[in-house]
Amino acid sequence: MGINALLLTATTVGTAVALKILGALTIWIIGRWVISLVMALTRKGMEARHVDATLITYMLASISVALNIVLAIAVLGIETTSFAALLAAAGIAIGAAWAGLLSNFAAGIFPIILRPFKVGDFISVGGVTGTVRAIGIFGTTIDTPDNVHTIIGNNKVVSDNIQNFSTNAYRRVDLTTQLNGSVDHTEASNLLKAKLANIPNVMTNPAPEVAISTFTMSGPVLVVRPFTLTDNYWQDHFDGNRIIRESFAAAGFPCPETQIVVTQRP
Repeated sequence: MGINALLLTATTVGTAVALKILGALTIWIIGRWVISLVMALTRKGMEARHVDATLITYMLASISVALNIVLAIAVLGIETTSFAALLAAAGIAIGAAWAGLLSNFAAGIFPIILRPFKVGDFISVGGVTGTVRAIGIFGTTIDTPDNVHTIIGNNKVVSDNIQNFSTNAYRRVDLTTQLNGSVDHTEASNLLKAKLANIPNVMTNPAPEVAISTFTMSGPVLVVRPFTLTDNYWQDHFDGNRIIRESFAAAGFPCPETQIVVTQRP
């Protein structure tokens, strides 16, 4: 084969490959644009119909995965029948490799159907506490109070205990304070009950609870339990500690101190 023939063959093959790459790139760009458009229109349509935000995020994630798979098939130029045969042949290997991923996918249906929480709820699950930002087909996204973006596999969400702090309208704030042994605990309790009622958002029904929890060598320990609206929990938690400090200082209560009596025998 002469040089001219080799050059002609190389040019023909190179042109064909370049056209295929260009075609695949064009399909990819157009496909991504179409997917973005479909996602935007779908979101807009569901929001216009006031579909729940939790269901919107789940449906959009599912649609995105399906459309991207179709786009990948189109870009690679795989025929549908060949793709189905390929999946059937590799089914066992894929199932073993993706066992965890598929279990997360199956478990993702649980939060959507049973609704133990929704987007915007403050929950604790899988050792993570924070605000739910999205419930996806494979994982649940939570932003923690220190602003860490965390994704928990749906399988772990389903298999673990779920605490939803947003379900009930109000919560109890649990505080403790140590009294000096010389302080009248009844006077201290009445003082705190009166002061706690002045904190914004602290509820009068149920009324704040103040009682002796235990005793130490310094004196009795009081539990201070005001009830507050869920959204104001942390603010009233900090305000409660501030009220304890300021109230006892204004009343002139001595600081707690450990007293030990030493008896010397001859």
